[in-house]
Order: sequence, then C-alpha cells, then structure tokens
Amino acid sequence: MPEAIPGLYIGCVFSNFYGGFGLPDMIFGGLATLIAAVLTRLTKKSKNLFIAALWPVISNMIIIGVMLHVMIEAPLIATCIYVGLGEAGACYLVGVPLMKILERQNIICRD
Repeated sequence: MPEAIPGLYIGCVFSNFYGGFGLPDMIFGGLATLIAAVLTRLTKKSKNLFIAALWPVISNMIIIGVMLHVMIEAPLIATCIYVGLGEAGACYLVGVPLMKILERQNIICRD
C-alpha cells in the first residue's frame, strides 16, 4: 500500500531516536527505509517477493554501512556486508515467509 510509505518512514525516524547514534541514525536510517519502501513499491508489478525484498537489503547495506564506517570507523566493506546479512535475514527469513502466509490467509493481496 503506497499510503504506508510515509508512516513507515516516520516510524523509522522516531524509533531511531532511541538508537545509539541519535540524529545521524534518524536521518540516514530514515532515508534508507524511505528509499527501500519506494523501490519495493515500484517493484510491485513484478509480483516477485524475492526481488522486492532485495531493496531493503541493498539500501540499508549501503547507507547504514557507510554511516557506521564514518561514525565509528568500522571497516567499510565488512560493515556493509554485516548490515546486508542482517537485513537479508530479516527480509528473507522473516518477511518473505510472513508475506506468503498473509497472502494464503487472504489477509493481504499484492494486486
């Protein structure tokens, strides 16, 4: 639902207020979420959950990986990979199966 995108963004910004990195996490975490949500929505026509779930992985891997590299001087490539793996776990091990269950129960429809 496209109307969920602003709510997702605002929720992410507010929830990152309580994170360990404060304002930068609010800005860059919110940006990563917004980009991922918009690209996921644009992927809707393909009706492929695996492709749609790739956008949050890529967005967070790059934006949050670079943010952590700059803020705590973590190694860039390793940090991006670590963030990407965490996001992939959330999207592919939880998100995709959950979407399939909700579709089977006719709770949501991806038309």
